[in-house]
Amino acid sequence: MSSANHRWMRAAPLAAAFLISANMSAAQDADIARAWDGRPDLNGVWQAIGTAHWDIQDHTAGAGLPEMGAIGAIPPGQGVVVGDEIPYQDWAREQKQRNFENRFTEDPEIRCYLPGVPRATYLPHPFQIVQGTDKILIAYGFADTIRTIQMDEYDPQPAPIDSWMGRSHGRWDGDTLVVDVAGFNGQSWFDRAGNFAGNTLRVEERYTPLGPNAMMYEATIEDPNVFTRPWTIRMPLYRRLEDNVRILEFKCVEFAEEILYGHLRRQPAD
Repeated sequence: MSSANHRWMRAAPLAAAFLISANMSAAQDADIARAWDGRPDLNGVWQAIGTAHWDIQDHTAGAGLPEMGAIGAIPPGQGVVVGDEIPYQDWAREQKQRNFENRFTEDPEIRCYLPGVPRATYLPHPFQIVQGTDKILIAYGFADTIRTIQMDEYDPQPAPIDSWMGRSHGRWDGDTLVVDVAGFNGQSWFDRAGNFAGNTLRVEERYTPLGPNAMMYEATIEDPNVFTRPWTIRMPLYRRLEDNVRILEFKCVEFAEEILYGHLRRQPAD
């Protein structure tokens, strides 16, 4: 066999792999819905499927409140933390355990507080993206939470006041929407297992379309007062395809009044 033929035979598999990869990328790109300006069209109602709202790490089934039986039990699930490790500082790992032990009274979700970022994304409720050129609005069903991503501020300013949802500034990296979020009040949890961060939390979200009805969501989490290094969660999001799909309001305050204000009663409730 000539040396030229030998080189061709070695190069052929590489060339074929390159062509397959290029064709797959082109097919995927062709499947991405586009807005009028050529950017990916993220408009629509989306939802995460999984058990991250219970625990963002790998977890087995667990008991809830005894009087709720199987309805209140924790289902097993695969985690969404890349590497399945949250690099807590020692004091923060102990605080996480205390949060877990007191989750039935202290979880901000139980108290109907705004869920924070990234927790709002993977609560068991759909959310809607309304995409504009200068702003992107995300409406979450839980607690009527609304969030605006500023796309027109090329020199992002810090949040004027800390809040549950922080302040969001977005930009495009190719077909990926990148959102930088800061200005948190430090009271949010990441899940019902008690994972948490403080008020120096910064989150970089990445929304990458995978096709017309799915996208990959990533959130890199950094808080030097709580963690020893940044870490990332990753999960797919799916477009809801029902006819006339919409976000329904979950006004949960009335269901949390007893846990919030019951201690102020002169007489215990029946």
